[in-house]
Amino acid sequence: MASAARFRVVPAGRRSGKTESAKRKLVIESLGAKGWADPRFFAAAPTRDQAKAIYWSDLKAMIPPALKVETRESDLVIRMVNGAEIWVIGMDKPERIEGRPWNGGILDEFANMKAGAWGENVRPALSDRKGWCWLIGVPEGRNHYYDLWHYARGATDPEWDGFTWKSADILDPGEVEAARRQLDPLVYQQEYEASFVNFEGRAYYPFQEATHCAPLAYNDRAPLNFCFDFNVEPGVCAVTQEQVLPGQYERGPGGAMLLDKPIIGTGTIGEVHIPRNSNTPAVCRKLIEDWKNHQGPVRCYGDATGGARGTAKVQGSDWDLIKAELRPVFGERLSFRVPAANPAERARVNAMNTRLLTGDGVIRLMVDPARAPNVVKDLEGVRTLAAGPERSTRRPRRRSPTSATAWATTSRPSSRWSSAPPSSHRCACSTAPPNPKPARFASRAFCFGIP
Repeated sequence: MASAARFRVVPAGRRSGKTESAKRKLVIESLGAKGWADPRFFAAAPTRDQAKAIYWSDLKAMIPPALKVETRESDLVIRMVNGAEIWVIGMDKPERIEGRPWNGGILDEFANMKAGAWGENVRPALSDRKGWCWLIGVPEGRNHYYDLWHYARGATDPEWDGFTWKSADILDPGEVEAARRQLDPLVYQQEYEASFVNFEGRAYYPFQEATHCAPLAYNDRAPLNFCFDFNVEPGVCAVTQEQVLPGQYERGPGGAMLLDKPIIGTGTIGEVHIPRNSNTPAVCRKLIEDWKNHQGPVRCYGDATGGARGTAKVQGSDWDLIKAELRPVFGERLSFRVPAANPAERARVNAMNTRLLTGDGVIRLMVDPARAPNVVKDLEGVRTLAAGPERSTRRPRRRSPTSATAWATTSRPSSRWSSAPPSSHRCACSTAPPNPKPARFASRAFCFGIP
């Protein structure tokens, strides 16, 4: 806050106080504003709902009632006795910032805003009154936030300055260490160490055949997961089962393996991969051929869209076709877990990578290379595109059996198993068998299938 720079770029770790400092900056500046009859300040986030959730209640509470003239809930505006106003704004439509001059403001989670919002919308609106701005948030790869960060730190423009700090500088060390154990290394570096990590290249970078591949067990009475991704070519489904992973153990202090605590994780023990002229019934028939003698529960994960571009617009949804094919074989042991809406591609990839390798070196996902060779091929070969302006920044270049598996690793723990497939793209959460095991999601057919 002591910096004299007009524009301050502040990429900092999660929960490290940057937004709380920004709220105080807004209140202090608005109450002390001079030289204008109607000073205006803004608190902006990528969407209006985000901005309201982050700022609105706290700003109302921080300004004493005696200093407020009006609070407009519909417009998210606070007007004070000195004529100053604080507006809470969503930047999903950056033009909302236009049409009025501003004395200053905050762009929170700036990395998730559209790349052109600063230069095309915000910066011109600050010119009339030579307004100030903080651009704060957590990095999101090497995108427009990264570019402004380097400009601010370049020491060539006295109006700009940059500041950063890690979550560990503020948060309880135990909480930070818990996050390091739970997240994959690059996501931890980005979210808690405020690093501008480059996510381009291999989508599933922790995967190594030497450490993640081994012959895996199959239990014909344990739950079996079918992880669907709806394509015409190729037709894919990954098959997974929770089990003790060979050679994997929990870690103690200093990273030492605890040989009395083997890891129970996700084993990919099979796949369907039909290269040409496939459809959903064909994939199901191959699953029946391979797994018809399974005696335990069978759980289906998959795409919320139900194959909108896919096979069965005349016959019903892909999920209806799956039920029609699999129910006669597996009966009431068949259940479905499908999200109401697909999580962002990046969330699925991050979840998959966390299963592949946590920050403290633990593996919770392995593949049997003899029974799932195309899963191995995808884990080694799927690439990401450059980060775009939207939230989903890590998009595999093609669909894959790993994509199918990732749906299960991002499943919400609060959802339940349903004996019926989803209808009208709603989450199948109405009826559940006893003690359903919560599932998490991670790559797109994979994304659907890791509990």
